[in-house]
Amino acid sequence: MKNIVLMDGAVGTSLWEKATDKVPVWRYNIENPKIVAELQREYLDAGAQIILADTFAANGVEVHRESPYSVEEVVGTAVKIAKDTINGKAKVGLAIGPLTGLLAPFGKISLQTAKDLFEEQIGAGMAEKPDVVYIQTFMDLVMLKIAVQAANHYDVPVLCSMSFMGGGKGGRAASDVKKGRVAHTMMGNSVKDILEGLKDCRVDGVGINCSMGPVEAMPVLEEFKAATDMPLVFKPNAGKPTVAQDGTMGASFDIETFANDVLPAVDKGATYIGGCCGSNAAYIKRLGEKIREKLEAEG
Repeated sequence: MKNIVLMDGAVGTSLWEKATDKVPVWRYNIENPKIVAELQREYLDAGAQIILADTFAANGVEVHRESPYSVEEVVGTAVKIAKDTINGKAKVGLAIGPLTGLLAPFGKISLQTAKDLFEEQIGAGMAEKPDVVYIQTFMDLVMLKIAVQAANHYDVPVLCSMSFMGGGKGGRAASDVKKGRVAHTMMGNSVKDILEGLKDCRVDGVGINCSMGPVEAMPVLEEFKAATDMPLVFKPNAGKPTVAQDGTMGASFDIETFANDVLPAVDKGATYIGGCCGSNAAYIKRLGEKIREKLEAEG
């Protein structure tokens, strides 16, 4: 049978479902750790084999701007919560997201600043010994490489995925497909660019997350499969996140639609499969059931 690793779903939108105060979600590690642990238990009960610590955007710039805490406090506490909650029953992932803003010359972030910020954040997390580093939702290959290189200082598996631009059926307009245009990130990085750019890094899995629903993201997964034998990551959104008038978070795809639409990723070559924005533990549980049923039927 195929070796599929079920990942968790969204952390941010799922925590906002539980919280009355909509603050940067990494603050909950200090201010409301109960809901962080509750979400991780839900993902564990749903069958997730990799569960992310609540660390995605907890870099030095964001933490110092949005709280009185240090990166070491926020990130270290986050990994500790996850490890204590999961208690060895699944792997704990240190989630690393992109910096807010662009690298020079397109923006104001210098390469050295980016290096320092990622080394600080990853170092704070690694002090609590997570099982894997998952670098996700990046749109700039140069920034991604800086984060991967920071993670490569440690003897731990590194997964990474980027967010691609899409539109139209299958993530690209039919006219784009006919013209041979390939999927790309906001900064213009193609699948080929990403794989070539990561050749000098140690990466244990690569793929796509966020920005698209499963149907739109599937052609990007196919491009990765055609270009590499590396294990692939597929973590699409449950459609576009929605916010009701009372502030309640939701997803535009229902659970069954999401699970059915993600399932073809098994045959398209994905190894690590989960969800991103809008997909809570109920989505992951149903997805896991669908994957098991498929693999058992295939023998």
